[in-house]
Amino acid sequence: MIKGRVWKVERDGKLIDDIDTDMIYHNKYLHIIDRKEMAKYAFSNLEGWKDFPEKARKGDVLIVGENFGCGSSRQHAVDCFISLGIAAIIGKSFGAIYKRNAINSGLAILECKDIDKADIKTGDEIEINIETGEIFKNGIVVAKAKPMPRIQLEIYKAGNLFEYAKKIE
Repeated sequence: MIKGRVWKVERDGKLIDDIDTDMIYHNKYLHIIDRKEMAKYAFSNLEGWKDFPEKARKGDVLIVGENFGCGSSRQHAVDCFISLGIAAIIGKSFGAIYKRNAINSGLAILECKDIDKADIKTGDEIEINIETGEIFKNGIVVAKAKPMPRIQLEIYKAGNLFEYAKKIE
């Protein structure tokens, strides 16, 4: 189970779709390779969200719209959230490369087509059962994401793909 405070990445009360990797982590910061330093640039190019790193805290959960992380394959767009301590990202859908990078890095991401219909708002505390996909608020299931596939779950539990590979050698 993952427990955390919610941040719904929305504008005008609607989840923002098609947030690309440049909005998540602007290309002018790509020279930064220290993952700890990347935290302060999360959403550095997403209007209305540039102060997110100052507000976020370890264990928070992002709820995002369709096609989150589309665009380039920059690893920084995953690493900035890991360095902030984001516990999970629940999205309507993810860009294919972003999804693979997040899984390989051990970041919990779950797809939930109807997450925008769930009774969840920014600031709420939720619990996510990553094995069943059930999302709880106040002990009640409010949404159901796709459960993590077995291999994704194993990579997550190991910490990342490299740690997982060490275990299967």
